[in-house]
Amino acid sequence: MERQLYEKTKIFPIMHLVVIRRELYERQRWIARSLYDAFVESKRRARTRMRYAGSLSTMLPWLIDDVEEINEVFGGDAFPYGIEANRATLHALVAYMVEQHFIARAIPIEDLFVPLAGASGT
Repeated sequence: MERQLYEKTKIFPIMHLVVIRRELYERQRWIARSLYDAFVESKRRARTRMRYAGSLSTMLPWLIDDVEEINEVFGGDAFPYGIEANRATLHALVAYMVEQHFIARAIPIEDLFVPLAGASGT
């Protein structure tokens, strides 16, 4: 059912969110780019380790088949970074927050994030 919902809506729940206090970002703007780059590299390493066929990283007998299916459904990355890759999910999140009275009005998605100069998909 989760796969069908994603295929229909392109919404896949975001599992985690990293936040930087505005005062820290204002003092040291490099920190956002540095943190982003660290997470991109970490994900690259994890995906490489997961796909290594010499031995499985976990004791799941059909791990590689599952990885291939996930890559097919999500276009290669089930957990993409950046606004554009997550726009449908972020739009739904803001709409739900308004509907449930967590926020008074919809906030433009771009206003929720600091700009990352040179980052693709931001």
